[in-house]
Amino acid sequence: MRTTLTIDDDVAFKLKAEMRRNGATLKETVNRLLRLGLQTPGGSKRRQFRVQARDLGRLRAGLNLDSVGDALEQLEGPTYR
Repeated sequence: MRTTLTIDDDVAFKLKAEMRRNGATLKETVNRLLRLGLQTPGGSKRRQFRVQARDLGRLRAGLNLDSVGDALEQLEGPTYR
């Protein structure tokens, strides 16, 4: 089927990168990616994102990381914004 499709700039950039990576044409790349996207009913299923805690070691005395704003102010000074 032949059709005209308007592609957003950010998508076109990613398509071009994918084309370079695989050495494929635009038609081949779009068809492959559409097939992948349409394989799973209801969209792709993503794995749950999990954060793994890491020990930060010894922190500077008096540094409190409970509030990002407070921590930035302590590290950068009151004019960090």
